[in-house]
Amino acid sequence: MNAALVLEQTLNGLQYGVMLFLMAAGLTLVFGIMNLVNLAHGSLYMVGAYLATAFAHWTGSFFLGAVLALPATLLVGVGVEVIALRTLYERDHLDQVLATFGLILFFNELIAILWGRAAIYTSVPPLLGGHLRVLPGVPYPTYRAAIIVVGVAVAILLWVLVTRTRLGMLIRAGASNRTMVGALGVNIRLLDTLVFGLGAALAGLAGLIAGPIYSVQPGMGEEILIQVFVVIVIGGIGSIRGAVVGAVVVGMVDTLGRAFLKPVLSTVVSAPAADKAGPALASMLIYLLMAAVLFFRPEGLFPARGRS
Repeated sequence: MNAALVLEQTLNGLQYGVMLFLMAAGLTLVFGIMNLVNLAHGSLYMVGAYLATAFAHWTGSFFLGAVLALPATLLVGVGVEVIALRTLYERDHLDQVLATFGLILFFNELIAILWGRAAIYTSVPPLLGGHLRVLPGVPYPTYRAAIIVVGVAVAILLWVLVTRTRLGMLIRAGASNRTMVGALGVNIRLLDTLVFGLGAALAGLAGLIAGPIYSVQPGMGEEILIQVFVVIVIGGIGSIRGAVVGAVVVGMVDTLGRAFLKPVLSTVVSAPAADKAGPALASMLIYLLMAAVLFFRPEGLFPARGRS
């Protein structure tokens, strides 16, 4: 097997894992603090992608579009929390699922009304075009490498926020006992809004960096949301560390499986059989992995404190 190809696909898996982490971190914060099952988190990813693409087209700059799209997505998230979700925190999870599923339909139709149902595209910014030389004879797209760097930086900033700041202390306390935090005089409603806005901004960041790689179209958030839930289940519900590890594992397994499972199978079965079974098995790998993790560690690899 070509070592350069293996390295390239490994980096692709890491890059995909970074995008999953940005989604999973926001979703796990929302669930950990508010105990809210938010199926509409993928819609915020879609909103971020559309806003960044639209702002980039209007301003002629990808970076300026990104700078405008992040706070805009945060404001959309705050609006959704205040208008639609604030009354759901004390309701059971079925009510939350139904309400946020309704938000998925709302955002998909709103996006279709504003931008149409056809996919729109944005190009990689010239500054991040071209390739880096990872090893001699092994080039790698600069833009994908930049995504990895951004993901690592965000993970570090989140760790600092959660473990070294007063807001992080309140977030951790709210995850353990939100009633007691409210009784101590903390404005728990404002904390909920800030956490949801942060989660929306992280989803928007994932969406805007996905724009130059994937097509931006209505409903783009649903497919990635399924894999984000797999990440959270594997890593541990409510755990940022679990979101990091789960995202990297899922990104690697999914990318390497799709790239190499079929040729590996062809060494033990006939080529036609490998052509049929390989793609199907590759698409199942992360779910088989999730089932294995749940069998041995039902609470995930790194369950949040207070949930183990």
